[in-house]
Amino acid sequence: MRIPDDRPRDECGVVGVYSPNEQAAPEAFFGTYALQHRGQESVGIASADGEQIRLRTAMGLLVQGFEESDLQRLTGHIAIGHTRYSTTGGSLIQNAQPMIAQGPGVEIAVGHNGNLVNAAELRDEMAGWGVDFRTSSDTEVLANIIANAPAGNWPDRIAYAMRRVRGAYSMVGLTRDFLLAVRDPLGVRPLCIGKLNGDGWVFASESCALDHVGADFVREVDPGEAIMVDENGFRILYKRETNGRRASCVFEHIYFARRDSVLDGKLVYASRMAMGRQLAKEHPVEADMVIGVPDSATAAAAGYSQESGIPFGEGLVNNRYVGRTFILPDQRLRDLGVRTKLNPLPEMISGKRLVVVEDSIVRGTTSVPVVNLLRRGGAKEVHLRICAPPIVHPCQLGIDMPTRRELIASNKTVDEICAAVGADSLGYLSHDGLVEAVDLPEDRICSACFTGNHPFPVQLEMDKLALEV
Repeated sequence: MRIPDDRPRDECGVVGVYSPNEQAAPEAFFGTYALQHRGQESVGIASADGEQIRLRTAMGLLVQGFEESDLQRLTGHIAIGHTRYSTTGGSLIQNAQPMIAQGPGVEIAVGHNGNLVNAAELRDEMAGWGVDFRTSSDTEVLANIIANAPAGNWPDRIAYAMRRVRGAYSMVGLTRDFLLAVRDPLGVRPLCIGKLNGDGWVFASESCALDHVGADFVREVDPGEAIMVDENGFRILYKRETNGRRASCVFEHIYFARRDSVLDGKLVYASRMAMGRQLAKEHPVEADMVIGVPDSATAAAAGYSQESGIPFGEGLVNNRYVGRTFILPDQRLRDLGVRTKLNPLPEMISGKRLVVVEDSIVRGTTSVPVVNLLRRGGAKEVHLRICAPPIVHPCQLGIDMPTRRELIASNKTVDEICAAVGADSLGYLSHDGLVEAVDLPEDRICSACFTGNHPFPVQLEMDKLALEV
């Protein structure tokens, strides 16, 4: 079993395309490819042509699992794509998405980003209806509660499902005839709308996917909104009243989203630069150079440099062809994994006092080899600056994190963490500083991993394998 590196693990990415008179699967392919950073465990594309739904899923990366011949078989003007990191259910081909569910006279394919906190009780209830579950994913629960809802039309089915499910869900779906996009009432996970030339539409987890398929950004899907696109055009199918409440995941701004995406009306790159500037105000230090741990912390490092006046430079090179670092149980192999992904530039850092900006610390197991790499490269001092507050609670809404017992900030003080990772000093961005940097009202973001205050009741320490059959 491969255990991903010491960061909050990405969730999933979803794409939906409606492209009249065109084949939609290639556009879904390139849109999903743009979201590959959100999940690398499995991928899938489903298509529809007005008569039939076709599906292909594969383990691993999109370019590993799909060939041109696969896209040629996925015919039709409607398509959805999904790239997965498991947050509920194991990393198995049967849990790959999209998933197809059938109900009385209906069939729907669904791709989902998020986590349903009441999936187990809903699955038990639907098992009593005679629904046969074949996976351990909460996406199958979501697809089936739509397909088997006690309703006679699609608006009522969607409304029923949105009243019953609790948790985070940004979802794309398709039937033989239409494309569907749904976002949970608090908007925890991102989902946006793009317009193609003519009558085409695209939905995607991040706006960077719209750029890759030539779609113009229109807006974000509103929390609690369900949208349908068919031969009659774009229309809102259902909208659940939210009383203005929102809980957008703040970690999208810190780490998950690509730097060129727009979330909550903010360019992610600009938000990360603001985090770095705020870090420099809260945790100044005398140093010779500011570097970021590539790639998610590069923008924040540039912001720290701007605010502090300390020159910005590159001290670590990222091997882009390695992909994600996988940490093995043996500490020596963990260190080798980091060295394979990152390499120091001794000529740049030797004899210098470094400010090293990183997006987060989870267990602390990646920070140790990073500090060691820099010291072996000749760094005189290593001052760690973290773009997030200490992570003291696991997320239950679509991010796979360790248990609270494994979170280093739950068990150690900042000084103890600093000593454990071997840095000369350590500074975390404050919660108030983070809120100021992302420039969003505190009551419109979810920061439960820092505060423990979830936007709705959840079962703490939920097991991601709880639905295993």
